[in-house]
Amino acid sequence: MRLLIATHNPGKLREYSDLLTDFETDVVGLHDIGLSHLEVDETGDSFHANALLKATTYARASGCITIADDSGLEVDALGGAPGIYSARYGGEGLDDAGRRAYLLAQMADVPDEARTARFICVIALYHPLTGAHATCTGVCEGRILRAESDGSGGFGYDKLFVPNGFSESFAQMSAEQKHRISHRGQAMRGVSAALATLLGR
Repeated sequence: MRLLIATHNPGKLREYSDLLTDFETDVVGLHDIGLSHLEVDETGDSFHANALLKATTYARASGCITIADDSGLEVDALGGAPGIYSARYGGEGLDDAGRRAYLLAQMADVPDEARTARFICVIALYHPLTGAHATCTGVCEGRILRAESDGSGGFGYDKLFVPNGFSESFAQMSAEQKHRISHRGQAMRGVSAALATLLGR
């Protein structure tokens, strides 16, 4: 079975490849099947809506059962921002480091006890032949640091986020440790049952 991971983010593709090692599937990315040029406007008003929109669009374009996610960081002191706009926070043209710097600047006056946040991930699966679909959700609660941590793991806001019960940021954790507790790891644990449902097993 060929399974398309519909993301342009190499960090996400790497994480999914790690998380799907136990599945008997041929995991491919957009570039592997000539769809790296296809962009989907994320016009949904929630992580769930955007994930399903992406999964549906890429599945129909590729003919493959497709996994797509929408994920992001919600910061309580910022009213839930950046939320569904996490990948575009601070405006167009910023890279990951620029978005982290912008977030820290927005939170400069927020005291430690109010720096609560969470990562949310909604994974959508779509079968292009039957139209069957499913979604899985994961949430990881934590807090935002006052400065970037060291560590070379992860991507995005990982250098700023420490999950509850830990002293290390996501960027400082091993991939295995992060997958056990992360929002994406949690959501992925529902994917096996969702795939079985899509395949009528």
